Amino acid sequence: MDGKRVVITGIGAVCAVGNDVPTVWDNLMAGRHGFARIETMDITDHKISIGGEVRNFEYPDKREAKRLDLFCQFGLVAADEALTMSGIVAGDNVAPERVGVYLGSGIGGIRTLEKEMVNGRENGYRRVSALLVPMIIINILPGNVAIKYGFKGYSMGIVTACTSGTNAVGEGWRAIKLGLADVIVAGGGESPFAPVCVAGFANMKAMSEGTDPDRASIPFDKERNGFVMGEGAGALVLEEYEHAKARGANILAEVVGYGANTDAYHITQPSPSGEGAADSMRMALESAGIRPSDISYINAHGTSTPLNDLFETRAVKTVFGKAAYDIPMSSTKSMTGHALGAAGALEAVFLVKTLLENRVPPTAGYRVPDEELDLDYVTEGARDVDVKYAMSNSLGFGGHNGTIIFKKYE
Repeated sequence: MDGKRVVITGIGAVCAVGNDVPTVWDNLMAGRHGFARIETMDITDHKISIGGEVRNFEYPDKREAKRLDLFCQFGLVAADEALTMSGIVAGDNVAPERVGVYLGSGIGGIRTLEKEMVNGRENGYRRVSALLVPMIIINILPGNVAIKYGFKGYSMGIVTACTSGTNAVGEGWRAIKLGLADVIVAGGGESPFAPVCVAGFANMKAMSEGTDPDRASIPFDKERNGFVMGEGAGALVLEEYEHAKARGANILAEVVGYGANTDAYHITQPSPSGEGAADSMRMALESAGIRPSDISYINAHGTSTPLNDLFETRAVKTVFGKAAYDIPMSSTKSMTGHALGAAGALEAVFLVKTLLENRVPPTAGYRVPDEELDLDYVTEGARDVDVKYAMSNSLGFGGHNGTIIFKKYE
């Protein structure tokens, strides 16, 4: 795809293994997961007990926090870290109307929604918070970021289930490439630990019912039995290359490819052949103008569900052929859990760090090989790899597929 070059000048992250990028990355490199017994909700009547909750998190403005669901708090903190790193200031080094905010979420403010539904039933609906709607709608996350920093370009909340964060980054790349913006704050936030939400996922048999945190999220392992719910946010500052260069920005990496499509197969299950995911990867490679053999690392969707890990492996083999066996591919959900709409955004942040440090995060907790899953899942711990191009996949309910490709900045 011809057009302007798009680079990354800032990243931010909040998740189960840390509340800022340095802490998160250190834990990923050490193979430390963030799983423990769920504390933020009563799990007495639930099938599952282990989660990847964000811990020791405090929103900096306690008064403002009362008007924000946690998914929005996480997103604002991640965006602030990314913007601080980037140095972008509306009206100073960028025109406000040339900055957009593309932030996604799969479920939005479901914790607030459930709380106020209980409040209405128990205390009368006149007692429901007047802030209910602006606390639960997904577009309020990009809206709040835009308001806080004075960004007046086009902003949107992207909702494609577990592909939301990846689509936000990809659509932000596309907007800058087409000249529609100079800067896009892209990513996503999620905080799904509401009883009804957890029960919904658990009752469809999507989540692990294991009680051992070390064996709960085990992507590609033969004993995998479902994903572990996570939460948090990831944010990236995407910027037009000449704009970043002119202001002397520290460029972290370059966004070069994006693919997205739909399986049109099933509401929750990926296509068994992996055809949709394979086509998404092909689209990303084509838009980047590179060959499959140019990819040095793949951050897999890798949810630890029996079907997803198998079908994604099939898709990678379809696209990369024999070369698939030579490309390290790991799942950081083995440590962060599955942060749903924020997952792809967090994993995009991890791609940037991988490119900067030439170090690939492991698939933690892996013990039992699966005969059908025979690729290089980086199961021995973090690995030093000379990474030039890195790919990340996301697959979402409804058949959504998304793939992004980042390049080491040169």
